[in-house]
Amino acid sequence: MADENQTNEGATEQKQEAPQFAIQRVYTKDISFETPNSPAIFQKEWKPELQLDLDTRSAKLSDDTYEVILALTVTATVEGQTAFLAEVQQAGIFTIGNLPEAQLAHTIGAFCPTTLFPYARESVANLVNRGSFPQINLAPVNFDALFASYVQKAKEQAAQAPASAETH
Repeated sequence: MADENQTNEGATEQKQEAPQFAIQRVYTKDISFETPNSPAIFQKEWKPELQLDLDTRSAKLSDDTYEVILALTVTATVEGQTAFLAEVQQAGIFTIGNLPEAQLAHTIGAFCPTTLFPYARESVANLVNRGSFPQINLAPVNFDALFASYVQKAKEQAAQAPASAETH
């Protein structure tokens, strides 16, 4: 009987210590589409220059619950004029628990945006289609590489900060 209690207690501890990840909700937080130079832009030959800007941010909602927001801005210009500007803030509420701090930061900074990107990409494609522009499909984004670059830059800035403080 004592062995059974110890086994049950050990199983309970393992369940509590096991990493947790769940998507509670994925939703569009904000969406905008502008065609500032229409209808004149429709008369030009369609050879657009596309620019994609990405940003992520997060907020802790409760102990193991986080909101992550992926913001995409797609700007198309033709002959120096803005054809369209599509902005989408795709958000999600995630339960993330029992992760070491570095792994938690990676999950929030890379894994969650990777989960949200297909939804945001679809929204942008839909907006562009409704604006009667030719279809665009945004290429996949490697959020792991972007997050690794961000961490590396943060380390470099942290290393430079004490050095500049000592010189002043």
